[in-house]
Amino acid sequence: MGAAKIWDDAMEAKEEARFQSNGSLEILSSSLSVDTALSIAAMKPRIIELCKDIFKKWSNLDASCFSVETVSGGITNLLLKVTVREENGIEESVTVRLYGPNTDYVINRERELVAIRYLSAAGFGAKLLAIFGNGMVQSFINARTLTPPDMRDPKLAAEIAKQLRKFHKVEIPGSREPQLWIDLSKFFEKASKLTFDDDQKQKKYATISFKEIQSEISELKTVADRIDAPVVFSHNDLLSGNIMLNEEEGKLYIIDFEYGSYNYRGFDLGNHFNEYAGYDCDYSLYPSKEEQYHFFRHYLRPDAPHEVSSGDLDALYVETNTFMLASHLYWALWALIQAKMSPIDFDYLGYFFLRYNEYKRQKEEAL
Repeated sequence: MGAAKIWDDAMEAKEEARFQSNGSLEILSSSLSVDTALSIAAMKPRIIELCKDIFKKWSNLDASCFSVETVSGGITNLLLKVTVREENGIEESVTVRLYGPNTDYVINRERELVAIRYLSAAGFGAKLLAIFGNGMVQSFINARTLTPPDMRDPKLAAEIAKQLRKFHKVEIPGSREPQLWIDLSKFFEKASKLTFDDDQKQKKYATISFKEIQSEISELKTVADRIDAPVVFSHNDLLSGNIMLNEEEGKLYIIDFEYGSYNYRGFDLGNHFNEYAGYDCDYSLYPSKEEQYHFFRHYLRPDAPHEVSSGDLDALYVETNTFMLASHLYWALWALIQAKMSPIDFDYLGYFFLRYNEYKRQKEEAL
C-alpha cells in the first residue's frame, strides 16, 4: 500500500471524521505531501506551504512568520513543531507528523485515523487538526517526553497506571477482535520471505529458524489462551517516548497511537514493562514483582490502590508476564521487516536477535 492508498484511506476516514470537544470539529485536509528524505532546512518551504494550505488564516503570512524545528525523529514518524507568528503578534504552535517511508507495511493508518479522534475526544494525546498526503497536523503539547528511568519512579508509575486504565476504557468503533495473533501471523508471513542484497545481512538472516519461531508462537498462544485476559483498546507501544509530562501542571499525556488496536490487556501491560529496558535494551531493568504490583494496584483501583486483593494482583501478574513474552516476538518479527524496508541506518537484524533471545531467556523463567 503506497502513499496514494494511504491518502485514499485518509480521505475515506475524513468523511466521518468528527470528534466531540467543545462541539463537533471537522478535520481539515490537504492533498499535499512532504518529502521526508529532505533535510529540515530543505523541507521548511514545503511545510510552510502545507500549513498555509490547511489553515486559511495563515495563507497570507510571510514565510518569515514561520519557524520549523524537530521535536523527535522516530522509526515510524518525524515530529515537527511549527510556530507561527500571527498578524496580531501572538504565536501559535502545531505539530506536523510525517509518516516514515514504508511504514504502511507494519502500521494500519486507516485504523489509526479512526482511533485518534475518539481518543482525542477522551482527552488522550494531541487533538487531530488536519490530515494530508503523508501525515497529520495535531495540536502542540507543551510537555517533555519521559525517559525510561522516569517510568519506574513510583509516583509517575502510579499516574501512568491510572491513565492507562482510562485509556483501556475508551470505546473505538470497529472490530473488537484482539489483533495480537493476527498481527504476529502477518509479521511472520512477511518476515519469513525476505531477501537482502547485502551478503552479510543475508547470511545473518539465513541463520534464523522460522520453523522454530512458528512453533514458539503456537506454543505461547496455547498458554495465553488459558488466561482469561480482557480485550481492551490497547496502545501497544507505550514506551517512554510516547508519554509526556507537563511538570508545572503535573499532567501526564499518552501520545502516538500508530500501533493502537483492540488487544489483550496483558499485552499492553507486559509491553510497557519491557520498555523499562530503555533504548539500550537492558532487560535487567525489567520491573520487579514489587514494582509491578505497585503499578497493578493503581491500575486496578486508582481510588483505593491498597484495597486490591492479593488474588487480583497475582492473577494480573501471571497475565502480564505471559503476554510480555508475546511482546518480544512481536517486535522481533517487526524488526526483520524493518531491516528490509526501512531506510534508517539501524541494526534491525541485531535487534531481532536481541529481542528473540530475550524472549527465550524470559520464557525459561516465566513458564
